[in-house]
Amino acid sequence: MAIRIDGKAFADRLCEQLKTEVEQLKSECGLVPCIAVVLVGDDPASHVYVTNKVKRCHQLGIESREHRLPATTGQGELMALVAQLNGDSGVHGILVQLPLPDQLDEEAVINAIDPGKDVDGFSLLNVGALALGQNRLVPCTPLGSLMMLKDHLGDLSGLNAVVVGRSNIVGKPMAQLLLQQNCTVTIAHSRTRNLPEVCRGADILVAAVGRPRFVQGDWIKPGATVIDVGINRIEEDGRSRLVGDVDYDAASQVAGAITPVPGGVGPMTIACLMYNTVAAAKASRGLA
Repeated sequence: MAIRIDGKAFADRLCEQLKTEVEQLKSECGLVPCIAVVLVGDDPASHVYVTNKVKRCHQLGIESREHRLPATTGQGELMALVAQLNGDSGVHGILVQLPLPDQLDEEAVINAIDPGKDVDGFSLLNVGALALGQNRLVPCTPLGSLMMLKDHLGDLSGLNAVVVGRSNIVGKPMAQLLLQQNCTVTIAHSRTRNLPEVCRGADILVAAVGRPRFVQGDWIKPGATVIDVGINRIEEDGRSRLVGDVDYDAASQVAGAITPVPGGVGPMTIACLMYNTVAAAKASRGLA
């Protein structure tokens, strides 16, 4: 039976460390890390995510400023707000909650954010820095996944890693981070031939495809470490529940360790957003 990698417990430990660091920054430097969260429209999932992020900020002593805009907001209005936040020295991180309404150009908005305040790590400069191994602000979900992998496995050098999914938010940055750890990395996707066989070669398997229970138990190499990034809501036995991209019950019989859904990668994503916000605040003062 696989070891259950408890992302919630890991996130709580990380946040306790960050809380101590925030207190020190306040007392020693007069620096209060601050994140501005921009929410456009009424997407229910986005509202839940923003509420959870703001709650974590309050727990850690990080200042949060919410900007809630109507779904009819135009591109010019949103870009003007981003420009205002870029110029506000009291704001260290800017997060524009995705997805945005259809009339808005997400790519343009993301790339308008000051890279030093891009705590999601999605801007071109931060993506390019990651590709060159010059990590600045790294996307939160891959960063949290890597933290858990290193905590569980220690040195990752020489391990075969397969990332199933090639999104700009998770798949590609995850692969870059694993390359930096000297893994041999394969990015697999919907058009990969013999995908189950490719997955069976993985010492580390990261599933980020957005399809419930897509990765089957017999795709897992015995003893492999599985990071399940998927969060899918399904109807089962007359009730709604969250499941990952991996068939957890089957995979846990084969894997050496696995993250559950919920309670795995999700809490680490928010914790790493806090981590990036503190890092951005320190960088704004030239602190290591």
